[in-house]
Amino acid sequence: MPTTSTTASDWTPPGRNCGACGHPRCEGFMDAVRRGAARPESCPFYRESERGEAADVFEYRYSGRDIVGQSYDFVMRAMPGEPSARKIVLPFRPDLVERMGIVKGDIVTGRPAGAGCPVQHVIRVLDADPLTGVITGHVVGPAYSRDRDVKDVSMYHMLGFEGMAQVVSREPRFGVRHSFLPGFCMMDRAHTGLVNMVIRKPWGLQVRVEDVVIL
Repeated sequence: MPTTSTTASDWTPPGRNCGACGHPRCEGFMDAVRRGAARPESCPFYRESERGEAADVFEYRYSGRDIVGQSYDFVMRAMPGEPSARKIVLPFRPDLVERMGIVKGDIVTGRPAGAGCPVQHVIRVLDADPLTGVITGHVVGPAYSRDRDVKDVSMYHMLGFEGMAQVVSREPRFGVRHSFLPGFCMMDRAHTGLVNMVIRKPWGLQVRVEDVVIL
C-alpha cells in the first residue's frame, strides 16, 4: 500500500512570525506558497523529513533540546486564534507606559535585558497598565515593525508567558519550576520559570509561567 506523507501543501510553519521569509506573518507566507508566489524553503523552520523521502516532504519537530543542548519539558505555544504565546513584560522605566500613552494595539519594541536576551523583540500590545507599567502582548516578529509607528521602551524585565503547553518530556505542574522553550524564540534557547497556573482546556493545557530567565 502507498504510504501517506506530509507534503509542502500540508506543511504549516510554527507560527513565529519572524519575518525571515519576507512576509510579516506566517499566514501571508502560506498564502503566497499556495499561490505559487513563494517556496516553503524560504521559511527557516522548513525541515526535511527524517524518513529520507523526496525533497518536498518536510515536517517540523521539537527535539526536546535547544541549540546548545539544554533540555526542556514543554514548548510554550500560542492559544487558539493568537499569533504567539502571551508575553508579560515590565519596562525598566515603568512610567514610559503612561508617558508614551501605550495602549492596546500599539507596537512596542525593546530588549528583555533582565533575562539576558540579546534580541530586540517586537510586541503587539494586548494590555498596558499605566499604574504598574506592566505590558501584556504577543511577540509578532521584527518584520511586523517595518513601516509602522512603534514605541521603543529600550529594555524591559521579562515577567512571564501565558499560552498552551506542548509537552515534550514532562507535563507542567502548578508550583514547580520548569524548563520550557517559547515557540517563537529566534535563538532556540530553553528558558526556565515557575508555573503558577495550569488549566486543562478542551484544546490542551493553558499555562502561565513567571520569574523567567534563560538557561
